[in-house]
Amino acid sequence: MRDHPPECWLSDMDGVLVREEHALPGAADFLARLIERDRRWLVLTNNSIFTPRDLSARLAHSGLLIPEEAIWTSAMATATFLADQLPGGSAYVIGEAGLTTALHEAGYTLTERDPDFVVLGETRTYSFEAITRAIRLIEGGARFIATNPDVTGPSEEGPLPATGSVAAMITAATGRKPYFVGKPNPMMLRSALNRIEAHSENTCMVGDRMDTDIVAGIEAGLDTILVLSGSTRSADVDRYPYRPGRILDSIAQAVEFV
Repeated sequence: MRDHPPECWLSDMDGVLVREEHALPGAADFLARLIERDRRWLVLTNNSIFTPRDLSARLAHSGLLIPEEAIWTSAMATATFLADQLPGGSAYVIGEAGLTTALHEAGYTLTERDPDFVVLGETRTYSFEAITRAIRLIEGGARFIATNPDVTGPSEEGPLPATGSVAAMITAATGRKPYFVGKPNPMMLRSALNRIEAHSENTCMVGDRMDTDIVAGIEAGLDTILVLSGSTRSADVDRYPYRPGRILDSIAQAVEFV
């Protein structure tokens, strides 16, 4: 890691701060230290289902008090990207409130008629009819955007198909690959940096996945911490051609670096 303590922090949510809606040990202490030291920070998630307000309430139920202003989702990053690309554009959306709300707030019109973009996000109930419409709109010229490439999501019953899986289905039918905005695209981290007016050279990214959190952090020029409380085991790290700045057992150990 770099010599000086980071002034700003980005942290993944699932596997770092919570697991299956239960706060992980040390998470509350880590957040308290960020506030105590007056650090600028955001919690990042590729989940595009929920609005920041929804997520803040869910985290509070887990015992973590995180204001909605401190949450940055792949849906918000996607809306920011589209507003920069084509201000006041239109989109056909497959997704839930987290995505539709973000696009509305970015000034986008949601429509099924000749949209500029087809935007695919995560949803609990993928509709064959909606996927069919998305395929036809893309074949008709709409550009294809997806919030994140995750092929599965967690649930108490086991993995669920997620955005990346449905995107692959649409790609197979159209021959068009989507542009994924969420992690591991470093654009999601750069949009988060802009949100808190932070610079890459004094910001640290904390995550539990080498193939999303850590590679995105490295490509965005951030310092990185991998915690072993989520998806990645210590033995997995050497399989990747890049390394995090530091490897810790959990977020509890990150408190001393804030």
